[in-house]
Amino acid sequence: MTAVVFIHGTGVREPGFSKLAGRVGAGLTTLRDGLRIVPYYWGGSHGATLAAGGASLPPGPGATARGPAAFAGGAAAAEVTTAAGEDTTDAWAARYADPYAELALAAAGGTPGAERPPGSVPPEQGLRERLFALAAQGDGPAAELGDGLSRAAGELAVHPLLGPAADALGPGDLAAVAARSLTARIIADALDTDTPLVPGGDIRDAVAERLAAALGAPAPGTERGVRSMALRIAGSAASRAAVRRRRALTEAAHPAAADILRYLSRGAAVRADLRALVEGLRPPVVLIGHSLGGIIALDTLISAPLPQVRLLVTAGSQAPLLYESGSLPTLEHPAPLPPHVPDWLNLYDPRDLLSYLGEGLFPGRVTDTAVDSRQPFPAAHSAYWTNPEVFRHIVERLP
Repeated sequence: MTAVVFIHGTGVREPGFSKLAGRVGAGLTTLRDGLRIVPYYWGGSHGATLAAGGASLPPGPGATARGPAAFAGGAAAAEVTTAAGEDTTDAWAARYADPYAELALAAAGGTPGAERPPGSVPPEQGLRERLFALAAQGDGPAAELGDGLSRAAGELAVHPLLGPAADALGPGDLAAVAARSLTARIIADALDTDTPLVPGGDIRDAVAERLAAALGAPAPGTERGVRSMALRIAGSAASRAAVRRRRALTEAAHPAAADILRYLSRGAAVRADLRALVEGLRPPVVLIGHSLGGIIALDTLISAPLPQVRLLVTAGSQAPLLYESGSLPTLEHPAPLPPHVPDWLNLYDPRDLLSYLGEGLFPGRVTDTAVDSRQPFPAAHSAYWTNPEVFRHIVERLP
């Protein structure tokens, strides 16, 4: 029986690690029976912590509400269309920065304060009712994205932007925009957690279309107003949003950044624990490491032979960069990989700016394989474990 040791990346803590490891195990065992999945959770005992409770963090300014003001002023930094069939990666990146971006843009094109006949039904009323109904269903209709649909739908149902946006868009187009806002909100919230598990673009788009249908949108490709509408985000909007959330973002991001620094300065204990774990397993053993987990796995294999290990798999790994820059703890460029290091499959996403290539550095010893989550960075760095391509490539190489 092949034992597969999964080694997580930066910033991962419980209970998120168990969920992540379970997702990886399910992805592998669906394609290959008889695997023993062995999670290696180093974040609890060797991960970085804010020992003084965050005393080093500066206080942020008072929070302000999301809304049209966030898009006022400044030169446009991104302009992409949402027409069917186009690559909308940049558009989704803008939505993750503010899930209400399209609503705000639509609202800006409406007629402020338009008078309605007494007793008339506001044009957004039908959508509000559908959003409340969607919220009542729980998170199930968007289960592939994780938790948060019920909360997001309930909040959007009472959002002040719906009315002004409805004045500019027809009900079908408004429903499509609302569905994308819900999808972006769930993923954006996931990115703020300690263990973001981000779906690939195909899954994201399928959920957005499903939610759009539930909210009364027309069939994909028949949208009118939003089909040709450009999504323009003021250059300073994302920065202002980050400043407003500075302390929360720093507290969330701290483990990820500090885990790397802590490992590079005090990584021997992590490697020793991983070695002890592997030595207790019957061969063949496969090590799968995500991000910093791939660095830990490679360093452990370089430092001394582990004959049980027949395959190393890294995903979104910075190990090649650390080696080339002289920063890998156990091997300095231009020294070659020791002969005892097993075959190495290195999975990378071209959109993941934290993934690097090894074939040019270790000819004949590494196989670089591209996978595409269709997610923008940084979501692409967390989307490997929802991408069927990733599991297919790994299972094809398992001993």
